[in-house]
Amino acid sequence: MKKKNVLIITGVFPPEPVVSATITNDVAIELSKKYVVTVLCPRPTRPLGFKFNNEEHILNMSYKRVVVNSYVFPESKLLGRFKESISLGKHAVHYIEKHHDEIDIIYNAPWQLFGRYMISKAAMKYKIPYITPVQDLYPESLLAKIPAWKWIQKIVVSILLPIDKVTLCNAQIVHTISDKMRTYLAKTRGIDNNRFAVILNWHNEEQFVNYLNIHQSEHNEDDPFTFMYLGNIGSLAGIDVVIDAFAKADISGTRLVIAGAGTEKENLRRQAMQFAGIDIQFWDVPNGKVPNIQDRADVMILPVKKGFSLSSIPSKLPAYMFSAKPVIACVDDNSDTALAVIDSRCGWVEEPENINKLKECMQKAATTEKKILQEMGENGFNFAMTHFSRRSNLPKLCKVYEDILDS
Repeated sequence: MKKKNVLIITGVFPPEPVVSATITNDVAIELSKKYVVTVLCPRPTRPLGFKFNNEEHILNMSYKRVVVNSYVFPESKLLGRFKESISLGKHAVHYIEKHHDEIDIIYNAPWQLFGRYMISKAAMKYKIPYITPVQDLYPESLLAKIPAWKWIQKIVVSILLPIDKVTLCNAQIVHTISDKMRTYLAKTRGIDNNRFAVILNWHNEEQFVNYLNIHQSEHNEDDPFTFMYLGNIGSLAGIDVVIDAFAKADISGTRLVIAGAGTEKENLRRQAMQFAGIDIQFWDVPNGKVPNIQDRADVMILPVKKGFSLSSIPSKLPAYMFSAKPVIACVDDNSDTALAVIDSRCGWVEEPENINKLKECMQKAATTEKKILQEMGENGFNFAMTHFSRRSNLPKLCKVYEDILDS
């Protein structure tokens, strides 16, 4: 019997050290055991500032990878991002038009919003079912990047929301990463609840488990007590508040490490230089070294700007938990992120963008007994193994494909 064909169209893919890229690669590998899988993606650019070597990244050869020469724009500017989305959409549509007779299902995950819309229209034209993943809400997320004048934001939403509605309402399945996101999209996009698949983002737990089991800890007892943020250094992370809070806390024998790459890194460097005598360091994160670097932390910091943690759990939280580190989460108190930290008993939840509250929490964490910090870390690790592991979630997403292809 001839194998069916899966086309995965994605804006990020390994060697990019981005959770969405890793998840998509996991799906491609797993589906290729049963189907013919093709991955269409642009050249790697994320996160901004990450150094990709010139050697070809070794990928699993059980699927075909098509790298298109689309326009790429890793900076956080709307017009450039829109152009990037449209360019990848055009290349994807061209591929669909050329190969539509061979495609049985499409994973529609290029850059928001226009690329997804273009692909959805092509899929509908050729009657190809497609699955659309939603990691973040668009156009809602764009409002943080435009002037805070209600009439401008209203115009932007009125223009862009119908585009997202077309994409999502015509998808065979909309894959969301939280129940709250599903509820919100069902209400605002008019989608039946039975058209959603709620599957949490995951990390490869083996990477962390192997490190914890095999490697000697890189945490040096002579190091200062270390607060750490590791992840994309972008405009929505709220790291500027973390720097201000740490400087204001002025805790002897501590340091703040900001690890990663992103559009705001240089701005934050300049901010940190204003605080003479305060130990704030910026580290790069080589690909595959997240467990090693997080192991050097005493407490991980997870800041999110107000309103942006309500519908999903940032992928940083599972990574922090898998490193068995306590977490200070500065998130909305009714968010899934806050509930995960509270339910797992892995740390503290504070109000987002509140410098004084975070300052006080840092002071409390720095004076907490080491044994209690270790217990918090272990609690988070156990919670992550149950809820955020690849072994728990990858089969659920692959079954969504199988139910459509084998029906």
